[in-house]
Amino acid sequence: MSQPTTKRALVLHVTSGEAVLFGVSQETADELLPRIPDLMATGSVETLTGADGTPFVVNFRHVVTAHVGPLPPLAHVYGATGFR
Repeated sequence: MSQPTTKRALVLHVTSGEAVLFGVSQETADELLPRIPDLMATGSVETLTGADGTPFVVNFRHVVTAHVGPLPPLAHVYGATGFR
């Protein structure tokens, strides 16, 4: 019996208020997690791929905090079409 797929989101907090969420695959989440501190420290611009295959660009210079967490059930999540 296979393990259920954990739905993940890249959660970005910016100074404008609400967090911005991007659905990401488990593979992207695993690759991104150890890199977040460096991306934040250097203010890097990074092209990532959403769970639906859509590319998106994050300018970490404008991000206050970032983390990867579970995909919330009732939230507007970019890149998660067909992923829920």
